[in-house]
Amino acid sequence: MWMGKSLSVVLPTYNEKDSIADAIRRFEAIGIVDEILVVNNNAAAGTSEEVALTGAREVVETRQGYGAAIQRGLAEVNTNLVCICEPDGTFNPEDLLKLLPFTVECGFVLGSRTVSNFIWEGANMGAFLQWGNWAVAKLIEVLYNTGYLSDVGCTFRVLSRECIDDIKPMFTVAGSSFGLEMLLIALLRRTKVVQVPVNYHPRVGVSSVTGELGKTIRLGLEMISMVLRLRFTATSLRRPAGARPS
Repeated sequence: MWMGKSLSVVLPTYNEKDSIADAIRRFEAIGIVDEILVVNNNAAAGTSEEVALTGAREVVETRQGYGAAIQRGLAEVNTNLVCICEPDGTFNPEDLLKLLPFTVECGFVLGSRTVSNFIWEGANMGAFLQWGNWAVAKLIEVLYNTGYLSDVGCTFRVLSRECIDDIKPMFTVAGSSFGLEMLLIALLRRTKVVQVPVNYHPRVGVSSVTGELGKTIRLGLEMISMVLRLRFTATSLRRPAGARPS
């Protein structure tokens, strides 16, 4: 519990066998998390055995993709607050304590990996990724008339139950760009969104998305396309002016 609100953590896993148990134990050690749910998304052999050594609950989602895994996780938990984080060693679970205070006023609290002081040596956040995320974030600021954003790809975030219930029926993406779709829908729904810098470390193992430059570029172009498409064509998603945001 955190300030009287129940709190769960959803950890999607595909290629995190060597880091997931440590991530779970560190979230457990914070002492405020009511449930940790691991969504096994056709994960590497041995992953379930690592999870079994912890207090986390595991479910299997066979539909492949980051979005598919997160959507399954959100369907499985029913707490007041839900933290989403990748258990690949890149994030400090303890940074959850940075994000939670902002949930008092905001329905969507998003981490940022692009603040140089918090990027650790060896982390996969070179100039191309850092400035690319920043550029797309600024495009969103202008087109969606939102507050300050610096990183659209950070997968460490906390959402309120009200926000989840509002945006969940509108999800369409099963793949890697789901995190951006979630953010854009929340902005269209006039959810109060804030971004907070978090620590970013070298990954344990190789990413299936940003481990290759070609995949990174394709994902970036897909994200820009989504920003434009939702802004100018998804008029049905917008919350009417004056309606109460989450």
